[in-house]
Amino acid sequence: MAIPVIATKLLVPPLRLNALKRSRLIRRLQHGSAQRLSLLSAPAGFGKTTLLSSWLVEAQRPIAWLALDAADSEPVRLLVHLVAALRSIVPAFGANLEALLQSPQPPPITTLVPALLNELTAIPESYILVLDDYHLVEAADVDQFLATLLDHMPPHLHLVISTREDPNLPLARLRACGQLSELRAADLRFTADEAAGFLRQVMGLSLTTHDIAALEQRTEGWIAGLQLAALSLQGHADPTGFVAAFSGSHRFVLDYLLEEVLHRRPAAIQDFLLCTAILDRLCGPLCEALLEQPDGSGQATLEMLDRANLFLVPLDHERGWYRYHHLFRDLLRKRLQQAVPAAIPDLHLRASVWYEAAGFDLEAFQHAAAANTIARAEHLISGRGVPLYLRGATRPVLTWLAALPPEVRDAHPSLWVHYAWCLMAAHRSTQVEAALQAAEAALAPLESDVGTRDLCGQIAAIRAMEAAIQYQAGIIIAQAQRALELLHPDNGYVRTAVTRSLAIAYQFRGERAAARKTYYQAIAMSEGSNNRFINILATTGLGMIQASDNQLAQAAQSYQRVLDLVADPNQPIACAAYLGLARIHCEWNELETAQEYGRHGVHLARQIESIDSAASGEIFLAQLKLIQGDVAGAAAMLAAVGQVIYRRGFAKQKPVLAAAQVLVALRLGDLQQAEQVAHRFDLPLSRARVALAQEQAVEALKVLAAYRRQMEANHWPDEQLKALVLQALAHHQSGAIDAATTTIGAALALAAPGGFVRTFLDEGRPMADLLVRVRSNDERQEEYRQRLVAAFGDLPDRHPASSPNPLLDPLSPRELEVLQLVSQGFSNREISERLFVALDTVKGHNRRIYEKLQVQRRTEAVARARALGLLDTDNH
Repeated sequence: MAIPVIATKLLVPPLRLNALKRSRLIRRLQHGSAQRLSLLSAPAGFGKTTLLSSWLVEAQRPIAWLALDAADSEPVRLLVHLVAALRSIVPAFGANLEALLQSPQPPPITTLVPALLNELTAIPESYILVLDDYHLVEAADVDQFLATLLDHMPPHLHLVISTREDPNLPLARLRACGQLSELRAADLRFTADEAAGFLRQVMGLSLTTHDIAALEQRTEGWIAGLQLAALSLQGHADPTGFVAAFSGSHRFVLDYLLEEVLHRRPAAIQDFLLCTAILDRLCGPLCEALLEQPDGSGQATLEMLDRANLFLVPLDHERGWYRYHHLFRDLLRKRLQQAVPAAIPDLHLRASVWYEAAGFDLEAFQHAAAANTIARAEHLISGRGVPLYLRGATRPVLTWLAALPPEVRDAHPSLWVHYAWCLMAAHRSTQVEAALQAAEAALAPLESDVGTRDLCGQIAAIRAMEAAIQYQAGIIIAQAQRALELLHPDNGYVRTAVTRSLAIAYQFRGERAAARKTYYQAIAMSEGSNNRFINILATTGLGMIQASDNQLAQAAQSYQRVLDLVADPNQPIACAAYLGLARIHCEWNELETAQEYGRHGVHLARQIESIDSAASGEIFLAQLKLIQGDVAGAAAMLAAVGQVIYRRGFAKQKPVLAAAQVLVALRLGDLQQAEQVAHRFDLPLSRARVALAQEQAVEALKVLAAYRRQMEANHWPDEQLKALVLQALAHHQSGAIDAATTTIGAALALAAPGGFVRTFLDEGRPMADLLVRVRSNDERQEEYRQRLVAAFGDLPDRHPASSPNPLLDPLSPRELEVLQLVSQGFSNREISERLFVALDTVKGHNRRIYEKLQVQRRTEAVARARALGLLDTDNH
């Protein structure tokens, strides 16, 4: 269920017709709008909001206004309302952002900053964003979000923050850079002339200049104090005597003046003010519900109080919703607590009932919590289909649950389960298991029924999801299966999330068929429940399985579907899809496209600190450098990402990194390093490559035979293909040409449906020679083989070894290969890089070639070989 947008939070509070215009401050605000940030920081009652409303009337720039409250400490709720506020400027603003924020599991707020900045930058005109009452937000991640926004926001955006206390933002740096405009209490105080204008023009008082000066001096220009004093003076028989007796601290003044104001109101109005003081926002029907007076009088009373300037702030232009001035509300609440404390819980309960009926679930919960009605609060937490804490309200629910005595949670086991969900959502994993065990202990004495079974299912579901973070496949499967067995059939959200976790576990264990089937189930369930977040994750997982099964075209379609679901190309949740597409296009030899996708995927993945996708993507980009011939660049990139992998403990990426390091070491001719890394991580394919580089074809074949059998037993076609390719090269190196061509034929049959290219191209000239030799009776496979041959460039139709070799001691296939490259002008180092062998190995081949040809130098060897017909004439 979506987070409801409270429309009144988005409206600039309308000015009163007789509002005092503060020209000196409006000019300062206008001048300050050239800076990045305007900060209005002063205690309650200094007219910050009214001043902003007055300035914005004259600002002549588009305005987005957001009145903050304590619930906006929940980052997702804040962003939902921020997007809604900016739609007053651009109606279609943040459509993709909103979809992610309204998903049951929205991504972390920090990951959404780039997308938000891009949308802010796209607004073509200069505009103003106002955040009013920022002091009500108490969340470090919101402060960090805003600080990042300030660092990178577009120059045509001016941010305004109104607050009672300085926010935790880099104000000193902004001040030093000349990017901060400030108005503080000393600036906001009424001057003597402003005080006179306010008392006479706004409050309608006829006071002497002496009395006005005395009031201004006693209140020190404090607007709230002046307003309360003016309300007390209305109709007073002796204004001068009242002013003379009026003195003391702000708090004393407030208490004194509140008494004066209340005593001058009829009893019914006093009751109205005190009873409705528990509300943060007021409307007629809500006030009637609190007073149990369903007679339509609530709206009339609010309008009367508004006309009387009784600290009531309209929240919309229709004056349907209001709020009390925060200072006045706090005073009323204090008075209510002193006068009738026993009535407060019942007032909160009535408010909760009204808010629930109106569809405001968070407010309904907050009032139920304030009333200490445990059963009702639990009912509201459970929500309508999706729990409240999964709809952007984790923080208030967690705060309330954490404050409950353990014995209360023991009496209501569902509260322990909610508590565990909230802890997991708040990334406090170390506390989750203790909450789950407490829940189980509380459930143990209860009779098993549908409700308790569902709670037990939720406990298992949480354990499965926590295990997924640690890659604990066995625990995931056991707990997920238990969850699906116990969860109520109508608990669609949890069942969908658990099904996706189960698919992940199968994928971890290499049970690809089970993973594929389960991902399809999760996708169908998410589409049925309109859970786009799980749909994105499950479709991404499906694409990975398809790519592993050599179904590259199908995988590309799945990844593209993910991008369509995400819609915004800058959403970090799309990082795995971009990286998946990068690998596929690289395999198809579309290197520019692969690099573009890869770089963007890494950029997005870096915004999610808790996952290893960025490291995986950087390994891929290093391999791409290797393909492009930048061996040094690849080595440097692998060294850098390796530090990250080991520092962050990304265990899954360590063998992937090692395999890439082996390839680099072989290209550099460092066989010793390649061999050490391959054996340290027990990488069969890498060990086989090292053996081939060492001319140890028999050893390579031994390793590959065992590995291929294992991969066939696992039904892993991607690894089978890699093994077949290297087996073919090993047979070729050993001189077993028939075995080589048979094996490469099997590899082609496995690779053709996916259109693999780089798997063959990366093996260099030996593979080209093999592909020229083999033929297929299958028309499509033969067409595919010919495309691969063409990808290597213009190659002859025959292999040199097929010509008669007149030497008494014939050249080996590898020696013929080296000789062919020598004839083409390659240096020894270039040959070593091209054939993935050590420089010393190439020199050894040269010595044997010279001995067999009975020559002393390169030019003589080439001439002698051509004379014997050992070289391709095309290269002459």
